[in-house]
Amino acid sequence: MSSHILNERPQPDQVLTDIVDYVLNYKVESKTALRTAFYCFLDTLGCGFEALTYPACTKLLGPIVPGTVVPNGAKVPGTNYQLDPVQGAFNIGAIIRWLDFNDTWLAAEWGHPSDNLGGILATADWLSRSRVAAGGEPIKALTVLEAMVLAHEIQGVLALENSFNKVGLDHVILVKVASTAVVGKLIGLDREQLINAVSLAFVDGQALRTYRHAPNTGSRKSWAAGDATSRAVRLALIAQTGEMGYPSVLSAPVWGFYDVSFKGQAFKFQRPYGSYVMENILFKISFPAEFHAQTAVEAAMTLHHQLAQIGKTSDDIAKVSIRTHEAAIRIIDKKGPLHNPADRDHCIQYMVAVPLILGRLTAADYEDEVAADVRIDALRDKITCYENAQFTTDYHDPEKRAIANALTVELKDGTVLQEVVVEYPIGHPRRRDEGIPKLIEKYKLNVSRIFDDAQQKKILEATLDYDTFVAADINHLVDIMVR
Repeated sequence: MSSHILNERPQPDQVLTDIVDYVLNYKVESKTALRTAFYCFLDTLGCGFEALTYPACTKLLGPIVPGTVVPNGAKVPGTNYQLDPVQGAFNIGAIIRWLDFNDTWLAAEWGHPSDNLGGILATADWLSRSRVAAGGEPIKALTVLEAMVLAHEIQGVLALENSFNKVGLDHVILVKVASTAVVGKLIGLDREQLINAVSLAFVDGQALRTYRHAPNTGSRKSWAAGDATSRAVRLALIAQTGEMGYPSVLSAPVWGFYDVSFKGQAFKFQRPYGSYVMENILFKISFPAEFHAQTAVEAAMTLHHQLAQIGKTSDDIAKVSIRTHEAAIRIIDKKGPLHNPADRDHCIQYMVAVPLILGRLTAADYEDEVAADVRIDALRDKITCYENAQFTTDYHDPEKRAIANALTVELKDGTVLQEVVVEYPIGHPRRRDEGIPKLIEKYKLNVSRIFDDAQQKKILEATLDYDTFVAADINHLVDIMVR
């Protein structure tokens, strides 16, 4: 008995065409979105500058073949590398994400949309230098901000109702998809080519979340986004050659993404693409902590000061209770040994214990030297998390987007300190007026980590004023940020 396979090529999946039509046709007019993208650019590169002080990060950087310099290639801020746009995207993407300190989007899926800046900046810089070399016009920084708004929106809207983590896939699939679409636009793909490129991003085997969870948490989570955004640049360039795409990559029975990787479910959408995500993005300002713990760390800092006021220290603590939301329970409620910095910055008990003991939480506090303090593990064992149903509801409410944590400390003498509740971290849109000045302070500090005084002055003069920034040629901006 034989059967015939219907081999009529279908129309592209609606998800593909919606992304492509948005990228090609949407005009970013929201002043809030563009201004937020400006702050996001500064903060994101600042995170990269701090990462360059960590050898575990810098060992991964540079050209694949040592000593290679690409004429008119993309330069990597904070370094002296000039690379092809694919490797440039990996380098920039890796430094951006290394310390888990750049922006965050929380929904059914989580992620860090500024990860897309790796592909966007490398491509824009390479294109700008190439155009100038050929007698053409460079790309303005405003174009980069507009591209960031588009990439944030694609990643964030796909994340609103679709949980990739629940099927074991890492959120960097969304970086790959968003970067492919936006980079494809930058290099001038037409509609058909762009649909092909985005389909290729979905065809790829996607990264597993293995490296983000016990017992395998490890440093790949710090370069996974760099890998994804660089792969996006590669796929866009492949599509530019006229390489075919796969129109039913999502919906094809048996062989499509939905059946293979998404338990047979089609994507769901809460809203059309616009500028919502950039306008509501969450900045990590005070602490390099997994975002579901940001408010817990803020509460722990408050409790540290309260303990000092009554003449107590963390040694006097008998028990700490954390009321939290379901996502925090699932991702960062972790017992047992912690094996590396990537393990520690995904453990809410560790991220609460350090500020209770030391009154701070910095990127350096995840390193082995600090983690060797026996008080940290002793206090971790006294910290217990409980889900609060209202916190979970408020977390998913699009009008609130809260990330609440509440800490209660009980002392060995029986004293129970008043519960400290923090619903919205300082990087939340509801606290923008409070947060942006601190974000600028963070950026200035990060610039000072790797540049001398004269270069710091040039960088700050070129980047701190919005109007000056958007009018600048992107290659010139990058030039003043290299070493």
